[in-house]
Amino acid sequence: MSHRLPEPDPDGFCAEAWRHTAELQRAIVRHPFNRALAEGTLQRDRFVFYLVQDSRYLVGFAQALAGAAARADEPEDAEFLARSAHGALAEERALHAGYFERFGLTERETAGIETSPTCLAYTSYLRASAQSSPYPVLVAALLPCFWVYQHVGSTILEETGDTAEHPYGRWIETYADEEFATAVLGARELTDRLASAADERTRQRMLTAFVRCSEYEWLFWNSAWEREQWPTARWLPHRGATAE
Repeated sequence: MSHRLPEPDPDGFCAEAWRHTAELQRAIVRHPFNRALAEGTLQRDRFVFYLVQDSRYLVGFAQALAGAAARADEPEDAEFLARSAHGALAEERALHAGYFERFGLTERETAGIETSPTCLAYTSYLRASAQSSPYPVLVAALLPCFWVYQHVGSTILEETGDTAEHPYGRWIETYADEEFATAVLGARELTDRLASAADERTRQRMLTAFVRCSEYEWLFWNSAWEREQWPTARWLPHRGATAE
């Protein structure tokens, strides 16, 4: 069952940020990767490339969440962010492991897929935000990974209906279920609360961070669709495959 989120407070930051990126959010749902995933026609090599990049991305995402948890003023916010950091590594890695087994992926095969320029750029942006951005700006940068995935997952589930025989059904259900929707609502509530207490300059920086990470979400799916390579690799044949 798909869990559509309630609309955010129309006067809050999240509503403004979503309106600001509305066309981009539609483009993400319509991206060929997500269209093929929804139809069950996505080629194995593209999904495998995505899984490998996502498993590496999650390390940086979890580190940024942990950094946010350490800077939270309220104990319940620190608990939410720390729990989200753990979940990013534990639950989603379990999902990846299931698909790795299903596709018969070996450690040697995954190690041969280099971290893409987009994956490295996105994780570097989040790590840099955790180190140098104000706490509200960091939280705004983390929000798209929650919200965009839930939006994509719930939209696809509404389109496909029963996923029992769908080759990517478990992925769809993970991001469309009630538990993940609850986490997204928690992230939205925290972001709105921080924005309401922030000055205008900080709110603008929050919006910039939300937009940038929404752009990275599109780029991430596009990099999987294109199986993005480093254009400089032709001149560096002996570079390690997973080097960052």
